[in-house]
Amino acid sequence: MKKVLLTATVQSHICQFHKPLAEVLHKHGCQVHVAAKDNLAEKNGLTLDFADKVYNIPFSRSPKSPDNMTAYKQLKKIIDEGNYDIIHCNTPMGGIVTRLAAKKARKNGTKVYYTAHGFHFYKGASKKNWLVFYPIEKHFAKYTDKLITINREDFKLAQEKFKTDVRYIHGVGVDEKRYYPVGEEEKQKIRSELGFTPTQKILICIGELLPNKSQKTAVRVVKMLKKDFPDCVLLLAGNGPERENLENEIKECGVEENVKMLGYCTCLEKYQRIADLSVSCSRREGLPLNIVEAMLTENPVVASFNRGHCELIEDGKSGYIVPFDDASAMYKSALDILSNADKSRNMGKYGREIALNYGFESVKDELESIYF
Repeated sequence: MKKVLLTATVQSHICQFHKPLAEVLHKHGCQVHVAAKDNLAEKNGLTLDFADKVYNIPFSRSPKSPDNMTAYKQLKKIIDEGNYDIIHCNTPMGGIVTRLAAKKARKNGTKVYYTAHGFHFYKGASKKNWLVFYPIEKHFAKYTDKLITINREDFKLAQEKFKTDVRYIHGVGVDEKRYYPVGEEEKQKIRSELGFTPTQKILICIGELLPNKSQKTAVRVVKMLKKDFPDCVLLLAGNGPERENLENEIKECGVEENVKMLGYCTCLEKYQRIADLSVSCSRREGLPLNIVEAMLTENPVVASFNRGHCELIEDGKSGYIVPFDDASAMYKSALDILSNADKSRNMGKYGREIALNYGFESVKDELESIYF
């Protein structure tokens, strides 16, 4: 029986992004072990229920943290004693520490895979990002048997610049049995259950509350939309260090009655089914699952210009792409969709056809071809 070790900085990453991989591995009779920092208590009931063994390793996202030296020592012992056939690492620090800890095992025949969930260097990235992150990824590619990318820009760059076997897959998979459109009667029933009126315009913005996600732009959009739809509401789903700043922005914009902060939410599919529009304001994305989820649910999308959004959204067909941090442009695009039911419906249907390529079943087939 083959043994596979999945690593990442935090366990929630494995929970949220690697269930399809675990299903493929179990299908082929593999044992699946996980090594990552246990942060599940912060994630409102998220559970790691598909691993055969779980190790709590104190990775830190900060390269300067001494916790990563402790993580290296603990992980090296696990790897040296584990006799793994494949070690599959994820996230920047999880990937670096794992590949360092796996050097000896790799020489003894263990294969090391790394999934890049979006390089920090890309067209339009800062010079600092290229000077810092590009040399690191290029160096560690030498200790990687297969480098898996989830957007075409990263795939092309890695193929040209890195000395390793580079593969492309359509993201990490979204459950198409969980995210799907419902009829008008069912939509109104869910709206009523969640406390919304039948005619309210509902926008949803999903993501960890971080500066990169720039949810403040969405708050400013709602301030403008309030003139057209006084009872419109923006649902902000996620938690993180920007919460207080966002709460201040909401007060300054005078939209306390128009913004609902959901925190970390495990029933996002319900909110996607009742939303009229999904918005995403990030500066940087690799391949955003929240956009795939929206498109699978037939929600049109208005999103900021970045490679992850452009990978998924065909401007004018499944939604609109607008400049980063341009609330006015996002407002105009949102108003265009919210004021035109036929356009909204057509965009939603077109988006779902694209999004099915990023569903569990499609991605599992791609992972199976990489592993087996």
